[in-house]
Parts: sequence; structure tokens; C-alpha cells
Amino acid sequence: MKKSLVALALFGAFAATAQAQSSVQIYGTIDAGLGKSTGDTTKVTKRDNNKLGFKGTEDLGNGLKAIFQLEIRYESDTGTLESNARPLFQGQSRVGLQGNFGTVRLGRGLTAFQESSTAFEPWSGMPTPAGFQTDLTVAAYTSDPLSPAGNSRNRFSNAVFYNSPVFSGFQVNATVAAKEANGNVAVAATAANRAVPANATPDSNPYSVSATYTNAQFAAMAAYERNALEAKLWSVAASFNPITELKLMASYQHQDDSNFKLVNTDTKAWLLGANYDVGPGKVRAGYGQKTPDGVTKTKQASLGYDYNLSKRTYLYADISNRKAATSVTYIGLGVHHNF
Repeated sequence: MKKSLVALALFGAFAATAQAQSSVQIYGTIDAGLGKSTGDTTKVTKRDNNKLGFKGTEDLGNGLKAIFQLEIRYESDTGTLESNARPLFQGQSRVGLQGNFGTVRLGRGLTAFQESSTAFEPWSGMPTPAGFQTDLTVAAYTSDPLSPAGNSRNRFSNAVFYNSPVFSGFQVNATVAAKEANGNVAVAATAANRAVPANATPDSNPYSVSATYTNAQFAAMAAYERNALEAKLWSVAASFNPITELKLMASYQHQDDSNFKLVNTDTKAWLLGANYDVGPGKVRAGYGQKTPDGVTKTKQASLGYDYNLSKRTYLYADISNRKAATSVTYIGLGVHHNF
């Protein structure tokens, strides 16, 4: 009996120590709604990306931690992997170390530019047509053009990621990808662009850098990125909270595609937006323009509302109008749950 009690006590002490030194968290989101665009039928849609993730830390001592994160992305209306063409761990698959020097990770994830810029967009980078991140605030740019068709547009694979410690509100972030072939399809030369062979290898390492500053009421960002086809994108952005409930934001960006395109090589875009917390909900609003060189200007105005049912669940409604060669109005309603 005494031996059993001793063994049980030792097991409990070991389990407590292990739990204190390492942890794994399962998390995710599920988002589904109904959406309709001008000239299209009503569809089951999503406002945000659906994800299932696993992340963990292990305390290595002396302020050093080992960290990892794996994130699956899926479609809530079909249960399939996102777009049926993307990697299993489409969201990210990274492992690294964290300490007084900052955070270093290796694998696949959002670039420094893309990760920093979502804080200055009213829909926080959500892929809804009412949002601005996927087409306007990054000017129809893709971070990973040498991947298979349908792959993510805002991540690097085969990359090293670094986030510095925060010094008096300032932080520096950098991402550098290897010069590896990722399986792109061949692109034939035309009067508008250069040729790109199938499974091409970048001529130079793609990279992305950003610097951010945050205090109680003000935040700002400057970022620059060059992708595998050496398209260049830079942006500056800022936000201001005149009162706790209101966040005002603005951004400007410029894209240079002259290494790949032969015509219409420059795109400029800007955005003004706001988030306003009122009662149990949040109002989202934004207006932006994208001006591609020699192509019809795009103008977009969007308005959205979130109604919190709890800390983890909210209902939402969005409406937007996008004008380019034609005018398209989008209306979406849905529910979002975090777990």
C-alpha cells in the first residue's frame, strides 16, 4: 500500500512538472453564412477562414522556449480542405525558438508584410468580399507566385521567420524564403508578360520585412516585400484611437511588377477605415481605391456589423459595393464561432 502511494505521488509530481514545462493547445474557428453578389445566386459562404490548429511551447530554461504551430484550413460548407488545392497545413506549419533575442521559426506561414498589414484593415484580413486585404490593400499581389494554382497568396513556404522583441513599442519582423521550386505551372510569354517555366526556381531569395510601432492610442507600420518573380510591394499604414471604442485607420501601398509584366507594371492603392465598438457589437467601415497602371480604377465601399452572442460567438452582416468596369454589390450574413 505504501509503495503504491509513493508511486502515485511520484507520478503526480512528474505530471505536474511536465505540465509546467510544456503545453499544447487545440484551437480553431468555424464560420458560415449566406452571401449574394450582383448577377450571382445566393451561396453558402464564409466571412473568415475556417481553421483547426495545434500550438505548443516547451520551457527549455534560462528564458528559452521551443515553440510550434500547425494550422489546417477547411471549408465549413463541404468539410473539405480549403479550396481543395492547398496544403494540409495551409495556415502554417512552423517550429522554432523564443527567447530574449526574439522569435525564430522555420517552415510555412504569413510573411512579415502580410502579418503586419492586417491590423490596419477594417475586416482584419478576413477574405470576405466586403474586406480589403486580399485585393486592395495588397494591390492584387501574391507573395508566392511560383506555387501550384490555387495556393495561398500571402504566405512563404520553405522560409525562416524572425520577430524581434518589442522595444518601447517598436518591433522588427523579417521573412526570407529559400530559392526552391514549389511546383508552379508554366506561363507562356505574351505581349503583356515574360515567360515562366514550369516548376521554376527563383533567381533570388524572396523576402519580406516590416517595422511596427504601437502605444495606447496610436499604431503605425512600414513594410516591404519582394516575391519569387521579384515583384515589389511596399506599404505605410497608421491607426489612431481617439476614444477607446473607436479605431481609425489608413494605408497606402505601391506594387511594381516590371520584372514579370511588360505593360501596366505599377499599381497604387489606398484605404480609409474604421472599427467602432458599440454595445455588444462592432461596426466596420471602409473605403478604398486601387489604380493599376493603364487599367480601370477600382473603388470599393464596405459596411459591416458584428453582434456578440458571447465571448466566442458572434453574428455578422456585411454589404459592399465595388466599381471597376462594372458595379458589383455584395450582401453577406452569417455566424462565426471560436473554439
